[in-house]
Amino acid sequence: MSDRVRSKLNLLLTAMLTVFLFGPVGAGLAQTAQQPNSVSVDAQPAAPDVSGADGPLLQAGESVEAATDGATAEGANPVLPHDLSPVGMFLAADIVVKAVMIALALASVATWAIFIVKTLELAYAKSRLKRAVANLVSANGLAEVHSKLERRSGVAGNMVTAAIDEMTRSEAVLDLTPSAGVKERVSSLLTRIEVRAGKRMSAGTGILASIGSVGPFVGLFGTVWGIMNSFIGISKAQTTNLAIVAPGIAEALLATAIGLVAAIPAVVIYNYFARSVGGYKLILADAGAAVERLVSRDLDHRHARKASRRQDSFTHGPDAIARIG
Repeated sequence: MSDRVRSKLNLLLTAMLTVFLFGPVGAGLAQTAQQPNSVSVDAQPAAPDVSGADGPLLQAGESVEAATDGATAEGANPVLPHDLSPVGMFLAADIVVKAVMIALALASVATWAIFIVKTLELAYAKSRLKRAVANLVSANGLAEVHSKLERRSGVAGNMVTAAIDEMTRSEAVLDLTPSAGVKERVSSLLTRIEVRAGKRMSAGTGILASIGSVGPFVGLFGTVWGIMNSFIGISKAQTTNLAIVAPGIAEALLATAIGLVAAIPAVVIYNYFARSVGGYKLILADAGAAVERLVSRDLDHRHARKASRRQDSFTHGPDAIARIG
């Protein structure tokens, strides 16, 4: 076979092999290239019917758009079950939480009422007692100061009256026994008067101490109860949407807030009254000490007069000349 025939056969075999190998791939590429055109043609929407079919389609589009806008607005501003103002939360709260809030509110009212009443009472009592102490310090005896204080029903007047009464009851033995017994009895009477006056002035402050110590825990009880009800509501509603469970939690926390509002002023006012009543007791002690000094001065004057009479009788008596002779 000549070289020319051999070269032609090689070219023919090469062409057949190329067609056999690349033919399916080329066909697949051709089909892939044709598919977008076919899909775009098939998926192209039909031209709208001008004969009246647009009306229902437009209405359907409008309803879908309105529903979408409503859902968006609802997601942005969820509708809460009730008003979340303090009054609204109180009215919508559970009966137990509501009772806790009412009790704490009454405790707060009692705290401020005690504050106003005791402030006025302490101011008046201190002013009157300071004037009485000034009179006691400037007096020379019980009789002198009694004429000034007998028209007043204050603690200092009671002290002077008690001292004079004890002196009167001990009149029979004043000249026969030492004066230490009388002073001891008068001191005992004045001490009891001071204790009773201090206790009477401290009345009401114990309520402040109770409110200050118990108020936060009462509010915490209301909070625990309200949060427990909120979790029960979550389990019943089977939702964790914060807009649904937030009102119950807010109501529960409002109970704790009211408890703190009642407790904090109660503690502050109690500490203020503790210091103020302590100052009042110091003035009472000053009054008692002044009365004791007056009693001691009266006894000394009595003994001095008795000794003076004895000296006079000894010097100027009928037996004085006989003794001298």
